[in-house]
Amino acid sequence: MGLDLYQTFPAARRLFQEADEALDLPISRLCFEGPEETLRQTVNAQPAIMTVSLACLEAALAAGCLQERPAAFMAGHSLGEYTALVAASALTFPDGLRLVRERGRLMQEASERVPGTMAAIIGLPEDKVTELCDQTRAEVCNLNSPGQAVIGGTHEAVARAIEEAKTRGARHAIRLNVSGAFHTSLMRPAAEGMAEAVARTPFADAQVPIVANSTAQAITTAEAIRRELLEQFRRPVLWQRSVEYMIENGVTTFVEIGPGRVLTALIHRIDGSVDTKNIGDVPSIRREAESGDRPDG
Repeated sequence: MGLDLYQTFPAARRLFQEADEALDLPISRLCFEGPEETLRQTVNAQPAIMTVSLACLEAALAAGCLQERPAAFMAGHSLGEYTALVAASALTFPDGLRLVRERGRLMQEASERVPGTMAAIIGLPEDKVTELCDQTRAEVCNLNSPGQAVIGGTHEAVARAIEEAKTRGARHAIRLNVSGAFHTSLMRPAAEGMAEAVARTPFADAQVPIVANSTAQAITTAEAIRRELLEQFRRPVLWQRSVEYMIENGVTTFVEIGPGRVLTALIHRIDGSVDTKNIGDVPSIRREAESGDRPDG
């Protein structure tokens, strides 16, 4: 993960080296070589994904296929919100890395203390998903796009919800391969530790408005950012509403930066009329650079 960026772009290479120094951990080697089981541990996966995502951004800027800070807004899904804060200069990269590693450690610890899981529910409207959770003691974790939600809770509650979703007409109800029930009350044991981590981390006002996961509204001040990070830790990610908010406020082009194309697909489901671009590796960066189109939406 991210090796081609490291080998091709000096700016990305410097960022991986900075990550290793900030964490006093060879996170770059873990990204490039694994082992996958270790990389997938929440405490490692979160700083690794942030590092690769920001390496994509630095490489894209170096290649000239993005404006210097390309956005009317920035937003990220769950962990991606921290990456967006670094990109918006509200949080330094070393401080962001240390914060997300602590976030991952707290999440992993809470998951081991109170085991839980998550499931994707496809084909039910939001109100039906809420009713489903009310009746099964599961909780809504993500509202991603029309007809796509993620729920979480104890293994028993999620199992009941999966069975009930099928009887209610869901096209799919699929347990996810995750280590815990993130964005639910099962994360409450870690909330105090997260509050302490956020309190000791320096923040600045964002240079670009951030559309917050927990409210789907734009925020810029350091104080609002601190509140948001504690809220999104244990509340649902309102991704569909966040995208709709940006579109209502004039955004016509979305650029997904980082490994994978999950958000690009979700945005298409939310509104197929907007333009989307994905920058996740060297080929995609070269393709955008050769197109000569420098998105600034």
